[in-house]
Amino acid sequence: MNFEAAFGRFPVIASDRLVLGKIGEEHLEELFEIYDNDNVFTYCGIIPKHNKNTVKSMIGHFERDFLKKSRIKWGIFAVEEPGKLLGIIEAFDWNQKVNSLSVGYFLAERHYGKGIATEALQILTRFLFEEALVNRIQAEVMPPNEASKRVLAKNGFRKEGLLRQATLWSGKGVVDLEIYGKLKEDAAKEPGWAKI
Repeated sequence: MNFEAAFGRFPVIASDRLVLGKIGEEHLEELFEIYDNDNVFTYCGIIPKHNKNTVKSMIGHFERDFLKKSRIKWGIFAVEEPGKLLGIIEAFDWNQKVNSLSVGYFLAERHYGKGIATEALQILTRFLFEEALVNRIQAEVMPPNEASKRVLAKNGFRKEGLLRQATLWSGKGVVDLEIYGKLKEDAAKEPGWAKI
């Protein structure tokens, strides 16, 4: 695992359509729109935040987690409107012993159904395999979350199993989780993927 590529300086990752970049106070209105919407977190272990000052303070927490090298939370931005926050994608639970980590993502509700999460995960997956030299990426999904499962499937993640009553998620209680995983060797076999 190349921790320097991930945490040396904040990594900005881009495709033709999207940029994954740092979230700052200038994005507070869009960030609040995301966290203030109960629908966004229907299948997440995150409790919505209905106080704008609480959301503002979270921006500092994003920076703190990055400096602690425990979590990277990217804002998802459109190349055509670089200041407009569409959603969030993150990498966390970095395990250097086995070169693995977990990912998660959520969008502002008005950006659902546009392929944004699918493309953001594609960009992030490539960065994590090619630059950060991660070997395994996984995601935990509540079984009813069909939209998230489609995003993972489109990115070549495989369902590896169901963990029954496996974890306590804030606001949800004890939940079942489906585990999806992708290995670097899986990516290397995909058409159009450069040798990694």
